[in-house]
Amino acid sequence: MRKLIYGFGVSLDGYVNDREGSIDWTDPDEELHQFHNDRFRGLEVSLNGRRLYELMAEYWPYVPEDAPPVQREFGELWTDTPKVVFSRTLTEVQWNSTLVSENAVEEVRRLKAGGDGVMEVGGASLAASLMPHGLIDEYQLFVSPVVLGGGTPMFPSLDHRVGLRLAETRRFETAVMLRYVVD
Repeated sequence: MRKLIYGFGVSLDGYVNDREGSIDWTDPDEELHQFHNDRFRGLEVSLNGRRLYELMAEYWPYVPEDAPPVQREFGELWTDTPKVVFSRTLTEVQWNSTLVSENAVEEVRRLKAGGDGVMEVGGASLAASLMPHGLIDEYQLFVSPVVLGGGTPMFPSLDHRVGLRLAETRRFETAVMLRYVVD
């Protein structure tokens, strides 16, 4: 069975974007960017909600020639990696992506059962729909030193606890990674 990771940049007070939807405060240093590249390289599939897909599709397929090598590399990785985009409003997707408009939970169950590698879920709303069903196996929080005071929370309200075990911490110049596995 594939492992599903929910990893995201998050403010100290638990938000993945600010009140205006901006993530400009998550700009990674070069070491953290390379870490994300290496992590992304190991994925079989990337699961995206509509908003995250649109945000990523605005930039990564079009990384400028004069961008740092680590960014150009991520642009290639993002474009080439198979993606499943969950949206009821989009009518088409590009860059090695498949569009799913119905029942994200059942599709993710099917994808998890379809291999033994690693998938990631990107997008707080999509992850929130999967958490109550126990579909996420690991959480990777990249905590930035900022308090936003509002925005989109990384975690939804749940009617039950999710027991986690700290598996790894790592300090970068612009964030601290906390990696938790589900007990």
